[in-house]
Amino acid sequence: MSLLRPSSSQLTAKACRRNAYLCFKRHNSGLHNQDAEECDIVIVGGGPAGLALATALGSSKNVRQNLRVALVEGGDLSKARKWSPCSETYSNRVSSLTNASQTFLKSIGAWSHVDIHRTAPIEEMQVWDGITDARLTFSASDIGVKRPQDGMSRLTENLNLQRGLLRRLEGLPGVQLIDKTKVHSILRDSGERGSWPLVHLESGQTLRTRLLVGADGVNSPVRSYAQIPSFGWSYETVGIVATMVHPPRGAFQPPNTTAYQRFLPTGPIAFLPLSPTVSSLVWSTRPHIASALTSSEPALLASMINAAFRLPDLSLRYLYDRILETQANGKPLTNTEMQLEIRWREESHGINQHSAYRSTMAESQGGVVGIPPADSELLPPLVTSLQPGSVATFPLRFNHTEAYIGEGPGNRTVLVGDAAHTVHPLAGQGLNMGLGDVECLTRCINDALEQGGDIGSYTSLLPYAQERYLENHTIMGAIDKLHKLYTTTFEPVVWARSVGVEVLNELDSVKAAIMMVAGARSEKMNNTSAGWDMAAKGVATLAASVAATKKLGGSVENMIGGRIQEILKAVSDIHRRSN
Repeated sequence: MSLLRPSSSQLTAKACRRNAYLCFKRHNSGLHNQDAEECDIVIVGGGPAGLALATALGSSKNVRQNLRVALVEGGDLSKARKWSPCSETYSNRVSSLTNASQTFLKSIGAWSHVDIHRTAPIEEMQVWDGITDARLTFSASDIGVKRPQDGMSRLTENLNLQRGLLRRLEGLPGVQLIDKTKVHSILRDSGERGSWPLVHLESGQTLRTRLLVGADGVNSPVRSYAQIPSFGWSYETVGIVATMVHPPRGAFQPPNTTAYQRFLPTGPIAFLPLSPTVSSLVWSTRPHIASALTSSEPALLASMINAAFRLPDLSLRYLYDRILETQANGKPLTNTEMQLEIRWREESHGINQHSAYRSTMAESQGGVVGIPPADSELLPPLVTSLQPGSVATFPLRFNHTEAYIGEGPGNRTVLVGDAAHTVHPLAGQGLNMGLGDVECLTRCINDALEQGGDIGSYTSLLPYAQERYLENHTIMGAIDKLHKLYTTTFEPVVWARSVGVEVLNELDSVKAAIMMVAGARSEKMNNTSAGWDMAAKGVATLAASVAATKKLGGSVENMIGGRIQEILKAVSDIHRRSN
């Protein structure tokens, strides 16, 4: 019998081994979380989007009373908090905040902490084709804003916004800021709360959270933990940014509140006002051209910026080649030599010496005295110098994640801002999209709290993904279409897009509607992406229809009238759904 039935001593030994194994298992499973600090929401990333989310949550009474929020940032936030530049020194990292974004920032109490004197309203936008000069003009006065002088959007330095958000957070004790500490790893809790993320910091601190938010940029550790794939491509272009110095506008000219953008075949160049005498540059161009321009002396780059807004594309290509050729030979062009080259090209194109298109006449046009050239309002002020240390470059990409919320092993995670989407800067919508994410996610978290739900559950987060994914993807698709449409030199496409732009420029009601639903109005619209979609499709549709009608011998006037009716109907439908 003893061979068939274990003795009591054998049973005791077996039980001891089993208990020891269970104790060992429990001990090992809790090694990495036994000292974890409990949180309800952990936000990784202290950029504008992350700080805006922390501020929005901290500003909610419901959240303050029920949830513990922490924000983790690898950098030193005190640098942004103590940021205090000279009055005429500006950062090269700027954003154009739509009126809708400003309204949101006001609602969470952050906008009053932004130094408004270091911002500039965009009262007008002038956008034109670098080959045909077909021009599209948007004005704040056309869209019925309450105060046109406040503009369609407002340009501000990112540091100005970050400092304002941090100052607002100082009055919100419910939000814990953990900076100068990078995320070491993110693991899934293997204890009794097996689905909660554990955020291990390099400082040795561990945070266990009900909801993990990735506001940590393009190379997001949170996105990697959630195993959310993304898709996209490189534009094979590089963005050049710089802070430009120029004379103030004269007494017979409007103030420096117009944004200018010229679409060159190599990429768009934008001139964005910051103050009466300072503006910001965003120039997208080919990598080898960007490298050549930024390695040249600053004065030469300033001359090329002036030329890029004025000279025909043929001459610009010649100047690019001259810079590349001389650098390859080890004898880079000086600015004096470049000025001579530009002057010769201006004369060869028959540009009048009294025209604003004559960039080499900077000495005679640079003052504020006298009557300006008749065409001066069509072009930005002439750049006289670049702020030292402000020239920088960055690669341009299109990138969009396949989802905004994690599932399975990566559940209880959500992405906002650049962690979820990266877009070409030609429309200045990157930060506005991120703030739209923040506003929507804050609303969803509050809704879950009011309904007694789990803020980290897939069900609670699903409305955020449903609202924001399509919205962002539509904006990104429209911007991508505009970029591709304007980087081709294929003559039929160039002609067609120019016709489309010229027709749209005559339709004040359509332009106003596009800007209203694209966020230029301060009222909350439920489908702001539609404005950018209409802008892209409107140009392409009108252009294609003009080409087809002419080919078939029909009436262009009747065709345009029909297309206008279609666009106006789309505007009306969007406005009705938004109200």
